[in-house]
Amino acid sequence: MRIGVSSFAFGWAVGAPASPDASAFSADTLLDFAVAHQVPVIQFGDNVPLQHCTVAELDALAARARTAEIAIETGARGLTAEHLERSIMISRRLDARVLRFVIDGAKGDPHYEPEFSDVIAIIRESVPALRAANLTLGIENHDRFPGAMLRRLVENISSQHVGICLDTANSFGVGEGIGEVLRELAPVCVNLHMKDYIIERLPWLMGFTVVGRSLGQGMLPIDLVLDTVASHGRCHTAVVETWPPPEPEFAATLAKERLWAEESVVTLRAALGRR
Repeated sequence: MRIGVSSFAFGWAVGAPASPDASAFSADTLLDFAVAHQVPVIQFGDNVPLQHCTVAELDALAARARTAEIAIETGARGLTAEHLERSIMISRRLDARVLRFVIDGAKGDPHYEPEFSDVIAIIRESVPALRAANLTLGIENHDRFPGAMLRRLVENISSQHVGICLDTANSFGVGEGIGEVLRELAPVCVNLHMKDYIIERLPWLMGFTVVGRSLGQGMLPIDLVLDTVASHGRCHTAVVETWPPPEPEFAATLAKERLWAEESVVTLRAALGRR
């Protein structure tokens, strides 16, 4: 597996107003980080929506990435037939081989939640276009559907161009820990989000919180995740994401976020180097 970094390693910086001595976070910012830290893959999540880019902007981004020998993976949110079609077109323009998609939520309708049968139908219709683009669609485990249903989705469609983007923390939202997630989704994983966390009991002892940590500083069994996913042979990129809790000052939050991205890249590179 190759190491990658996602725009969701910079969730606080994305959308933040530019400081007087720095530009706002953009697609080029992520590419610059990858160049500086020798990361061969970048992944754009829906927090940096490439759908808003012009053809000229997409072509310029693709050209910069080719020159730097950095591969691009794309991402989107809100699974509709039209949005998926548009995302495939953008992926082709950027020479992407992976398109990560979150099913729920859509611009203008954050409560958009398509029926499971509709999700299968939309994806099945897209398979010829995915095949023509030599593109793999990775549906992310993202809060609503448990792992068993997502695996059933992939097995029902039965295409090498459709799999799961396995996020190591998201499935806490449906009450599933990393063991259950790996058991259900590792066999169909085509893209991996490496996100560390700790689970802490609340001070009054009744309940827990899940809090992000820099990779290697939390509870995620990094080697187990990488070995289990790799054993199935479908996943070729492991991508850094982080959930840094905010600091009292926003500038400190941004600094911590960047530090965590840098630390996580080092940790993941070392872990992949052991394999």
